[in-house]
Amino acid sequence: MPVAVVILAAGQGSRMKSDLPKVLHKVAHAPLLVHAMRAAQSIEADRIVVVTGHGGAAVAKAATDYDENALIVTQEEQLGTAHAVKQARDVLADFDGDVVVLYGDTPFIREETLQDILSARQSGAGIVVLGFEAAEPAKYGRLVLNAEGGLERIVEAKDASPEQLAITLCNSGVICADRATMFDLIEAVDNKNKSEEYYLTDLVGLARSKGLPCAAITCPEAETLGVNSRVDLAAAEATFQTRARLEAMENGTTLPAPETVHFAYDTYVGRDVVIEQNVVFGPDVTVESGAHIRAFSHLEGCHVSEAAVIGPYARLRPGAEIGGGAKVGNFVEVKAALVGTGAKINHLSYVGDAEIGQDANIGAGTITCNYDGVFKHKTIIGARAFIGSNTALVAPVTIGDDAMTASGSVVTQDAGDGDLAIARAKQVNKTGLALRLMNKLRAAKAAQSKDK
Repeated sequence: MPVAVVILAAGQGSRMKSDLPKVLHKVAHAPLLVHAMRAAQSIEADRIVVVTGHGGAAVAKAATDYDENALIVTQEEQLGTAHAVKQARDVLADFDGDVVVLYGDTPFIREETLQDILSARQSGAGIVVLGFEAAEPAKYGRLVLNAEGGLERIVEAKDASPEQLAITLCNSGVICADRATMFDLIEAVDNKNKSEEYYLTDLVGLARSKGLPCAAITCPEAETLGVNSRVDLAAAEATFQTRARLEAMENGTTLPAPETVHFAYDTYVGRDVVIEQNVVFGPDVTVESGAHIRAFSHLEGCHVSEAAVIGPYARLRPGAEIGGGAKVGNFVEVKAALVGTGAKINHLSYVGDAEIGQDANIGAGTITCNYDGVFKHKTIIGARAFIGSNTALVAPVTIGDDAMTASGSVVTQDAGDGDLAIARAKQVNKTGLALRLMNKLRAAKAAQSKDK
């Protein structure tokens, strides 16, 4: 059956103490909202609806930047969760399928859990709610079950009786029903409660009053973690990193010190990759099988091919494409450049807007001078070329296959295949001049001291 996901992202998040909408704060380099949208994509949702409110324009932009097909609706007044979901009614009017409600500040709902919810729906439950056994249930709504184990109602903590407060099975807020049932029941929700809000949780009691069976699916409490403060944000980051490290190791990656490696939300790492201590991944990184990422390296927006070696202390910036078996060594920065198979950039170099040919060797201190203050220009270095140490390649410039540059050269013209480019001032030695100059300076200093 088709599935639509409605993501509630209208809240202000005052506890964040921030001008940025809560759902745009990041975990693993992605806004919380994007994590929720990824969960929706994991179950191949046919439609994703994001309900915006506070900071709506920024939230809408983040949603459509990530998924241009996301549908945006606005909750002008924050009158409760049922009222928020109601804003999606018109854009789903022609939708025939189940609707799952997720939250933009709850980033860790797994695909397997969502599939369990959908299975329960297809097994005949009119409403399915995700619950968890809370270690400290005080603030959460309670799931009240009947004698047969079905879900009878949800009671908000502030409205619960002492007996209901003793229940430890709590509400995550995630709920599923078919589209017609969900919006028909929402129309019947009122705000006669202590908060004077329209609670989405009231759908369960309304469904039961109409004889519809309801079910509760459970998951670990950590999966339902909501982010409401900077402290929560740090906890969410730690939770994500722990999960990502375990997944990487289970998939065949070696992490000698896993607690020091930081992944992004979309990092892809192949089998038999070794990632040493204190490596940080930004967004959009792929590391293929057999590569070795050495300590203190930073990678973002790049692709590392099989058996390549990166670092230590290397920085790969967006657009870096590192070929198989290539080496990018310590204090080397690569940006928007193709480094060919077997090429070596072993130390102290900047390579930007460039193509480095197969098996080329780039000497220490090499710089591709790619920016003239207005435009970027390209450097092309051929296969098996040897770039001498401390060479400045002033782009646009091409160094041919098997060509060389002399150390210390400032290269401004192309060098053909097999050529040696020398571009430096001729050395002149003045016999004895250094000693005479130093003696003169020392004498001047001594005379100055006598005057004092």
